[in-house]
Amino acid sequence: MSGGDPVKLGLVASINRPGGNVTGINQFTTLLEKKRLGLLHDLVPGADPIAALVNPTRWVGSSQRAEIREAAAQLGVRVEIFEAVREVDFAPAFAAIAAQRIGALLCAADPFFFSRREALVELAARYRLPTVFEFRDFVDAGGLMSYGTNLADSYRQCGVYAGRLLKGEKPSDLPVMQSTKFEMVINLKTAKTLGIEVPANLATLADEVIE
Repeated sequence: MSGGDPVKLGLVASINRPGGNVTGINQFTTLLEKKRLGLLHDLVPGADPIAALVNPTRWVGSSQRAEIREAAAQLGVRVEIFEAVREVDFAPAFAAIAAQRIGALLCAADPFFFSRREALVELAARYRLPTVFEFRDFVDAGGLMSYGTNLADSYRQCGVYAGRLLKGEKPSDLPVMQSTKFEMVINLKTAKTLGIEVPANLATLADEVIE
């Protein structure tokens, strides 16, 4: 499974024809920053600038930055990039965001951030900072909003491929599957705590609204 482009990673020759002994599922986790920023802007239209928290040590860090900046330019808002590599970097980053009176935060897709989701959600609550995350697990933990791949569906797809390989099919004959099931989740309780009224059209688009 890959959250980034498996071709750019050098794992396969192409999506349709992997050409070697590797195939799998592309989750698009790092390719949805533009969509997440747009949803955050719809939820908090007055936020300008918007902060983005990224992990500079990831191989996709530069492309994430570029995508976020491009999306912000299209929306006509400014974006300030903040970095975190370790958990001890979280608090100073949030403090700096608050000091600059930034009105909203995009937490970029990152496995490390996902593993520390409770800490990030707690800081977002402490600083009363509307934040969009990649997976619903953040929202289940109290985060405001998420948009990303349905993990259960992508894991199921991976299991199906594992079964086919174990039955003798060749990876080179199996195109890389791309996740097609995405979900947006909004936590209304968190929105109320932050004093945010979720627009009706956004609530309608959400796959799940947590009361």
